[in-house]
Amino acid sequence: QVQLVESGGGLVQPGGSLRLSCVVSGSDFSIVTMGWHREAPGKARELVARIISSGSTNYADSVKDRFTISRDNAKDTVYLQMNMLKPEDTAVYYCNIDAKRSGYTFRYWGQGTQVTVSS
Repeated sequence: QVQLVESGGGLVQPGGSLRLSCVVSGSDFSIVTMGWHREAPGKARELVARIISSGSTNYADSVKDRFTISRDNAKDTVYLQMNMLKPEDTAVYYCNIDAKRSGYTFRYWGQGTQVTVSS
């Protein structure tokens, strides 16, 4: 069983910062990609950022130069540092991993953490 537990969401004023964390637990799997998606009310879930095992990263255009994704392989943890937050960043943020188990690749999701940017 693979579990992802996010933390760090909350209410922040525009221009503020938050740091999301996601700890992965379980056994018999190898993480390939770690990432963050978000889902705002009435909108489809979208990729925010992802990082692969080599350390290479991808970001949505809307968050480039404001958000930074990083991972601690020793702790099976991925982080999302969010700076200069805007009201349009308000959403539920979901951590996800692509992991190999028994020769197959599976995608796993966390339960989500709410980020609200408002004055």
